[in-house]
Amino acid sequence: MAWLTGYEREKIDWFPTIDPKKCVKCGMCMNCGKAVYDWTKDGSRVGRPYSCIVGCSTCANLCMGKAISFPDIEGVRKIYKKEHLWAKVKKQLTEEGKLKIEKK
Repeated sequence: MAWLTGYEREKIDWFPTIDPKKCVKCGMCMNCGKAVYDWTKDGSRVGRPYSCIVGCSTCANLCMGKAISFPDIEGVRKIYKKEHLWAKVKKQLTEEGKLKIEKK
């Protein structure tokens, strides 16, 4: 996926944290397509934080107990600006044909 195009994922602190006091064990977070979470007798825990897609916060948006939080996205945006990631991502997407305008 082109989200980071040549930039190491582990250099970006973007992953969820869970407030166990707010967790109502709804299980919604276990829908994560990247399998970031593990289910325990006490509810969910973050098992693979760097599997989380940078910028995604769907789990936090849908968490019934509002127990999941993420860092401020502005920190990520600063890295994208400093490392020129937006231009690199656009180049990669263009090369992959994902930005090709389809004629109908």
